Amino acid sequence: MKAVIRLANESDALKMLAIYAPVVRETSISFEIEPPSETEFQQRIQNYQQQMPWLVCEINSELLGYAYATPYRTRAAYQWSVESSVYVNVKHHRKGVARIAEDC
Repeated sequence: MKAVIRLANESDALKMLAIYAPVVRETSISFEIEPPSETEFQQRIQNYQQQMPWLVCEINSELLGYAYATPYRTRAAYQWSVESSVYVNVKHHRKGVARIAEDC
């Protein structure tokens, strides 16, 4: 099984939300109180990918996780600074998904 890392698209939003929503509901990691709707998540993908990539990791069409970068701040001095986030499906935790890019 070879992992595929590709750019996320709006049709990935529901699968990405399945990974993200439990993080929002069960942890304080995301700083969100309620998971976003599918439409809102699609909009995030579309808006942020205009500047920076959102990537998904798949094996056999199963979305194992995703990662993205967002601008850190809007001031010119921060133009090359980003915040990055990585979310992995709970059933794939501690299985090297975050390192898969090395094998691609």
